[in-house]
Amino acid sequence: MLPTMGAALSRREPSVPGSPDRPLAPDQPAETPQRLRVAGPDSARLTDRPADADRPAPWSRPDLRLRLDRLPPGHPSSPDLATQREAAPDAHERSYWNEVPRFMNAWADHLRRWPEASRTAAVDRTRDPPGSWRGDGNQYLNPQQHTQAKDAIAGVQQTEKSLTRDMTAAQRENTNGGRLAGMEFRLKGEDRLKEKLAEKLEHEPNRTPTDALREINDVIRYTFCFESDNYADGYKELKQRLETSEYRMTYSKNHWRDDPEYKGINTRWVGPESQRFEIQFHTPESFHAKQRVTHVSYERSRNQLTARAEQLEIEAFHRQVCTFIAAPSKVESILDYQEEDS
Repeated sequence: MLPTMGAALSRREPSVPGSPDRPLAPDQPAETPQRLRVAGPDSARLTDRPADADRPAPWSRPDLRLRLDRLPPGHPSSPDLATQREAAPDAHERSYWNEVPRFMNAWADHLRRWPEASRTAAVDRTRDPPGSWRGDGNQYLNPQQHTQAKDAIAGVQQTEKSLTRDMTAAQRENTNGGRLAGMEFRLKGEDRLKEKLAEKLEHEPNRTPTDALREINDVIRYTFCFESDNYADGYKELKQRLETSEYRMTYSKNHWRDDPEYKGINTRWVGPESQRFEIQFHTPESFHAKQRVTHVSYERSRNQLTARAEQLEIEAFHRQVCTFIAAPSKVESILDYQEEDS
């Protein structure tokens, strides 16, 4: 049944929306997927598991039709209201913000069918020596590595402060209305840093933790949001500003051009203290999608314990979300870049 997902989720055949009259604003908090409920016992089932013989394929047009037929009277997605909207399309524009509740309901349904407990690895710390560290994914630092890792993390935390001062100045002085978003997530937590460091040292055991941590691209990450009309100019202005200082871009990937599952531009930089870091460029819609709608699903998809069948379903979910994120003006003019040996 899985091969039908791609066609059902294409831009030409989007799902019928179930959206409220009042869209969610960019700065309005969204419920976490774990707390969401799908209205009614006959909610949609996004699954590739065996089903009744007469059950249509998930996300196919017959499946969407079946979902609509089962909705209670007066539901925002019920066929009678959908017909009224088709007759007066301006009364209910199919925008990203209008679709957010439907996306969240679909993900809540996914979580019920694929319990989180199945993603947890068996971790045995009983024989680890004192002073060592082992992550929930079985990443390991011996006592000496762990001591050095804590010192290296303290150094990165200090470097982050000077980087943040420069990014805050760029926010204040840019002429295209760019604003920093998600600043509470700019520096990864200590356990996540240790996980990344342990993975790096496993493949490069001759590196010191300090050098290894400096070379991990996303230890520190900033996000600039621009409105669609100013997005391309805002990207170019910020890039020029940093490159005329002591910063060097090593990589830029324009995901608006050819990525059906993620929208935005991701860039990598080296700062004055040789610390690598990331800057992402988003519109309000693409940032909300990344941070509030698909963040948990992305983490699930990259988990090695996630079954391939579920990964395919998550990829289909990401494609569905991205069909409703409008591309910014002139974004095609921003080309990919990668520094040699970066």
